[in-house]
Amino acid sequence: MSTLWPYATPGIPDALFEQLPGIPLSSREVRLLLLGYLRLRPTDVLWDIGAGTGTLAIEAALMCRSGQVVAVERDEDVADLIRRNCQRFDLSNVTVVQGSAPEILATLSPSPNCIFVEGGRSLKTILQSAWDYLPSGGRLVVTVGNLEGLYSVSETFAHLQVRNIEAAQPAVNRLEVKGNHQVFTAVDPIFILSGEKV
Repeated sequence: MSTLWPYATPGIPDALFEQLPGIPLSSREVRLLLLGYLRLRPTDVLWDIGAGTGTLAIEAALMCRSGQVVAVERDEDVADLIRRNCQRFDLSNVTVVQGSAPEILATLSPSPNCIFVEGGRSLKTILQSAWDYLPSGGRLVVTVGNLEGLYSVSETFAHLQVRNIEAAQPAVNRLEVKGNHQVFTAVDPIFILSGEKV
């Protein structure tokens, strides 16, 4: 159990993560939704491709202490940030791999039960390559921030014959203090798509 987050439930406040300027962070509310779509079991192996600050990888690792998370990040400084965040939460079940997908996927171990992909430059190629590593019954969860990405994922899911597809575009508003007022501010919307290999 982490002393920084000593709870069984997910939902770590964003401020508890170390951050780098210009590196986006999945908000707590979005992470909670993503964890639901991942449907992780206690011993599962999750590949988090495009892990960014590592917020989702850390939440998943805390939930699945007997499981394993492999966080892939192409930028060396950001990969180091994930490592620091893992140290903050006393995690030993996260492996951080610095490299670019899809090329790095062949070197990853152990094999995943679930793969999470956060956008990417060659999203279609990443999804097609990642699919080959999923076992039957494995889950694939993808987030994109624009209609082009949504179309690309939908087209790729159809080509791969992904089953039990779910899609959502959640709207999240957070209370923030602006000057002397408290206002609700919208979190940048994303599309979440998930499905299974049958």
